[in-house]
Amino acid sequence: MNKTYIWLISMVAALGGLLFGFDIAIFSGTIPFIQPLFNLDAAGLGWVGSSLYVGCMAGALVTGWLTDRFGRKKPLILAALIFAFSSVLMALAGSAAELALWRIVAGFGVGAASMLSPLYIAEVSPPAVRGKMVSINQLAIVVGILLAYLSNYFLAGWENNWRWMFASGALPSALFFFFVFLVPESPRWLLARNREEQARKVLGRLVEPTEIELEIRAVRSSLSAKTLKVGFSGLFKAGIRFIVLLGIGIAVFQQISGANAVFFYAPVIFEQAGMQVNDQLFQQILIGIINLAYTLLAMQLVDKVGRKKMMLAGSSLMALFLVLVAACFYFNLLEGYWLTVVVLAFIATYATTLAPVTWVLISEIFPNRVRGMAVSVATFALWAACFALAYAFPVLIQALAPVQTFLLFAAICFTYFLILWRYVPETKGKTLEEIEATFRKPYRPAGELLQPGD
Repeated sequence: MNKTYIWLISMVAALGGLLFGFDIAIFSGTIPFIQPLFNLDAAGLGWVGSSLYVGCMAGALVTGWLTDRFGRKKPLILAALIFAFSSVLMALAGSAAELALWRIVAGFGVGAASMLSPLYIAEVSPPAVRGKMVSINQLAIVVGILLAYLSNYFLAGWENNWRWMFASGALPSALFFFFVFLVPESPRWLLARNREEQARKVLGRLVEPTEIELEIRAVRSSLSAKTLKVGFSGLFKAGIRFIVLLGIGIAVFQQISGANAVFFYAPVIFEQAGMQVNDQLFQQILIGIINLAYTLLAMQLVDKVGRKKMMLAGSSLMALFLVLVAACFYFNLLEGYWLTVVVLAFIATYATTLAPVTWVLISEIFPNRVRGMAVSVATFALWAACFALAYAFPVLIQALAPVQTFLLFAAICFTYFLILWRYVPETKGKTLEEIEATFRKPYRPAGELLQPGD
């Protein structure tokens, strides 16, 4: 196994994740400046903030078709171009409507990268390190979030600050566009398209020579001429429907757990606590640093502890911390460090569990013959949930007040804990083909699925 080469191509693919994180976080720093400039009420702010995710939904769906037809590499190149141009166009926007339009365009690139990067990494990574490799994508996302927060903080004093904040995304986009030309096509996609010689060349750089034939036979056994033609309707046929619905559920709950409300609208939350603009932006940097540090921890744990245990621990602890955030507002513990400490503990838990492990599971559980389309549908559902959250949160926190809002998110996390415990299997240490074979077995309780020796 050529670990160095796998790391390098995974890091290049994960640059899409970095831009994904940068684009979703950069908006939060512009809120104090564009809201008065464009005279946005809560609903208007919600629309401009959430418009990105309209593009994400479209990008995820269209890219599912593109990646099955043209491979993983070419759509990544397209996503890089969209990132670069949309960053400049958002910076030049002259109205809230124009800004929302270009955020929709930017969202197309975000939606494409959000499904392509983990999908590509999963398909080029051996089972023993696949969790860690796919987690590189989440690491890149949180690096992108932190870079956006730092950019917002240091550009806040500039003239036309919000324009420079949006424009700053063009530089990493250009780097992504250049480096993505250097990665190979996914060998699993090449085999699915009967391009065996090219697949052998790629596998020759990924695995030991003695393992190439084993890899090819394993992939071939999960593919057939008939199953390769499965379309969208085929995702909901018996034998596949449960896996697809499970993947959709995993994606949706990650988005509505409450973490993204903190990432997108931290200034709104801290404004409710009475903080000034500079303090609000500095709190975001703290959130970004904690997010990065605990994502690094997650990368060390995901292939050792296992996916399911981490998700169960994360959803239960997040529910607890959300109750404590609500308590801070209810008992007026807003001065000093109480609110900051609890919010950072909540983000640390999310960064260690739901944030990276969700993408690992989504990239693993779907069968080879429908993986591109299934990941696309799950990612579409993820962005639909993200759109709903981004649009509703400013209105929600104004209508319900912070206490009820955070208690609602706590209830969502507890519900997710129950679903994870009952239905989600453990996939640690399994090849993609072994995971597919396990799902074909007769249904048993989740605690019995995918146990060692199955």
